[in-house]
Amino acid sequence: MAANILVVDDSGIMRKMIRRTIGISGLDVGEVYEASNGIEGLAQLSQHEVSVVLLDINMPVMNGVQFMHRIKDDERLSKVPIVIASTEGSETRIGELKALGARGYIRKPFQPEQIRDVLEPFVGLKSEEAFAADADDDTSF
Repeated sequence: MAANILVVDDSGIMRKMIRRTIGISGLDVGEVYEASNGIEGLAQLSQHEVSVVLLDINMPVMNGVQFMHRIKDDERLSKVPIVIASTEGSETRIGELKALGARGYIRKPFQPEQIRDVLEPFVGLKSEEAFAADADDDTSF
């Protein structure tokens, strides 16, 4: 069964690039939901079943750390894996994020393969037949 992903990032360009990367990655993904800050992300989680959250840290309104605290305090949502995609990359910061429950980390800027590699454990890959069918249908931008 295809997994749903929530991308929480204040940059519309970054969300679009991540969505496109996920679309051509071969990951077994159903829907990709988007939010531009933590509050919108929480709203998306209340409306949709999500298999993994790809989360930026530095955002207005509610940043990624505040979002993670809210998720951690919610019994249902605390089970949703969170992968961080951020320019912040110090070992101390990564350790803090892991302590809050982050299950993966990608440093921006990143290569498309890194998105696939970090999300694959949570969503899996499409079968070869499904991937081939999507490749035939998804040839334009």
